[in-house]
Amino acid sequence: MSDFILSCCSTADLTEEQLKARDIHYVCFHFEIDGVQYPDDLGKSMSFEDFYKAMENGAGTKTSQVNVSEYIEYFEPFLKEGKDILHLTLAAGISSSYNSAMVAMNELSVKYPRRKIYVLDSMAASCGYGLLMDRLADLRDEGKSIDEVRDFAEEHKLELNHWFFTTDLTYLVRGGRVSKVSGFVGTMLNICPLLNVSNEGRLIPRMKVRTKKKVIQETLDKMLTMAEGGTDYSGKCYISHSACYEDARALADLVEANFPKLNGKVLINYIGTTIGAHTGPGTVALFFWGKKRED
Repeated sequence: MSDFILSCCSTADLTEEQLKARDIHYVCFHFEIDGVQYPDDLGKSMSFEDFYKAMENGAGTKTSQVNVSEYIEYFEPFLKEGKDILHLTLAAGISSSYNSAMVAMNELSVKYPRRKIYVLDSMAASCGYGLLMDRLADLRDEGKSIDEVRDFAEEHKLELNHWFFTTDLTYLVRGGRVSKVSGFVGTMLNICPLLNVSNEGRLIPRMKVRTKKKVIQETLDKMLTMAEGGTDYSGKCYISHSACYEDARALADLVEANFPKLNGKVLINYIGTTIGAHTGPGTVALFFWGKKRED
């Protein structure tokens, strides 16, 4: 049994069953639907189906991060048990939860000077974040120390590639990533933006692709170009989606057909409520290990 806790936020978008199977602990973000607040507890308080249906019906959404006091309340029981903690947060380019976790870490380090508490910016989101946590769990299970696992995460986290597209520009416009004029024109022309997460942990639009079929192919092409080992890629591949399983499945089928050495089938999960509140329905995201993000 390891002497440290491996921990993340609910925004890693793995299911509770998947997290328990890998012995990964998590702390919940929060979201609101029409003014009613819920914990982002992996679909337990509100199912993902109901969440995205509410958005499609025009419900207003807000999200809030884990605050300092919540982090302290979450971390302290592990420290009282004599456990060290390695916690990775949602990318700091997307959320300020990293800063809150750091404040909590500093406060608790004074109270528990014999314990190690490490907080890292994952530079990742959704199931890309989840794929990173899965790799760290492998290292822990191999007997690596908390320092060795931390060092691996810092050295390799930018090798976790995120590519995603949306077929509904409504929420990119609402979030200010696309102008209203561009959103209107893009919708008329059936434009599906292809984005990724940069080396600063920010969501960056990369291409404007016409039609869903073409953007699915373009997303696959990014993996063909960027994956570790090319078509000999032997790592895991995760896909997350916001109420558009058929699109996610179409992309997964292409990945499995083009990467015969893949480690198992493509894992398909929902985009969780925190991230989904900003992407809206109609987003598909692809995650794999590959070339280091450099821009």
